[in-house]
Amino acid sequence: MTDPNAVSRRPVQAVVLAGGQGSRLRPYTDDRPKPMVEIPGTGTPIIGHQLTWLAEEGVTDVVVSCGHLAEVLQKWLETADLPLSVTTVVETEPLGRGGGLKYAAAHLPHPDRPWYATNGDIWTRFSLRDMADFHAERDAVATLALARPRLPWGAVQTDGFGHITDFIEAPPSTFEINAGVYVFSPGFAAMLPERGDHERTTFPRLAREHRLAGFPIPQGSYWRAIDTAKDLTEAAGELAALAGR
Repeated sequence: MTDPNAVSRRPVQAVVLAGGQGSRLRPYTDDRPKPMVEIPGTGTPIIGHQLTWLAEEGVTDVVVSCGHLAEVLQKWLETADLPLSVTTVVETEPLGRGGGLKYAAAHLPHPDRPWYATNGDIWTRFSLRDMADFHAERDAVATLALARPRLPWGAVQTDGFGHITDFIEAPPSTFEINAGVYVFSPGFAAMLPERGDHERTTFPRLAREHRLAGFPIPQGSYWRAIDTAKDLTEAAGELAALAGR
């Protein structure tokens, strides 16, 4: 049976950080912001997939932080048939990642409740509800989703004498990385800098205080950061393979 207290602690609001220029995705981002780039074969921009996922996970309100070509993203949001309520904010001057997150969080409808956040170039599917429960169980101020991406190169295995024993194509990394998806407690926004990068200030401080948690994305769940044209092509192929299972 689902714990009703756990359900009440799960966020119903989120911030999507969609202000990046996406220079490595050019020419796709010459006339649109990075989250508006479509994954081939889906007919939907990255942010469309994100909003659908958030809604499926119980989110009812989203604040989208816009920047590069904000008007293109805003126009799409105004005309799209969305499964939740969306508000957009635009920084009048660059605030940095931490300052931008703080500015967007100030527009959430429930300042006294926890919230999700995601980078605008992440294409993933896993249980945010499970992540929120993990966050609450550890009494964390912030929880980061952790991914173990595949390396873009082949790897070799060697024995103790330096002989190569095997070749492995694109193996998973031995390290977990920040997957760009978060759960934050209500007080987290006050800890963010007005300007600057929270990953250099707020996160290290919380880690030292043992108030920063890491939620491993479950094995078999889909995750990819869309940074380059190659990522788009590979994501399309991976999604087609998943659909064919």
